[in-house]
Amino acid sequence: MKITFLGGGNMAAALIGGLVKQGFKAADVQAVELSAEGRAKLESQFGVRAVESLDEQALACDVLVLAVKPQQLKAAVAPIAGRLTTQVVVSIAAGLRLVDIGRWLGDYHTLVRAMPNTPALIGAGITGLFADASVSAAGRAAAEQVLAAVGSTVWVAEEAQIDGVTAVSGSGPAYVFHFIECLQAAGESLGFDEATARKLAIDTVLGAAKLAADSDEAPGVLRERVTSKGGTTAAALASFAADGFPAIVTRAVAAAEARGRELGEQLGRD
Repeated sequence: MKITFLGGGNMAAALIGGLVKQGFKAADVQAVELSAEGRAKLESQFGVRAVESLDEQALACDVLVLAVKPQQLKAAVAPIAGRLTTQVVVSIAAGLRLVDIGRWLGDYHTLVRAMPNTPALIGAGITGLFADASVSAAGRAAAEQVLAAVGSTVWVAEEAQIDGVTAVSGSGPAYVFHFIECLQAAGESLGFDEATARKLAIDTVLGAAKLAADSDEAPGVLRERVTSKGGTTAAALASFAADGFPAIVTRAVAAAEARGRELGEQLGRD
């Protein structure tokens, strides 16, 4: 399988690195990157061919990954509109809908929309995927193979659910970072120095997430096991409940999902 990345930024580099680590031949991976510095870095780090524009060699691929910023995608794909044949086009441009990408590509429909998140940069990402009905099983498998190079994947049944994926897991790392930030600040308020409070907060989140990932039990069950009646954890959870913490999270995710829809409509305008 030959893969070309249109855009050579951090996420593209993470995907390329993951693919190479999994055994993909560097000769089968190419990148199109405007920055000379970026091209040099990709070539030296991964041994892949990196070019300034999408030439015929780069276009002769099985999977074309659109990895440029959403605001730049329309202009970036304009030179290849009407030139695609059998390539599976995978867009990781946040917010952009397949109908708009397909129109910009000259009424092309072999498209997959993907939403990875930033932990992909360390190979610990989660990506939501949606494929146009015209994409074959082999095409879906190829798209999934590319994104699985940086973590786990899930398929959604409707494209609109990608906005939900964005709200939960795409933006999710920021929610977790904010919780760590608040937990660290709470630790400092109890008299711990910054380094100690930071370590307590980060390692607690890291360990709890690993425990949840390795368990077949629901997070609620794991929570209950830590919560002794009348104990310290119960006191903290009661405070969370009094402040409406579950509703706060639900509203925040809903706001992110709504904003994702808005951005898709704005970015897709001609």
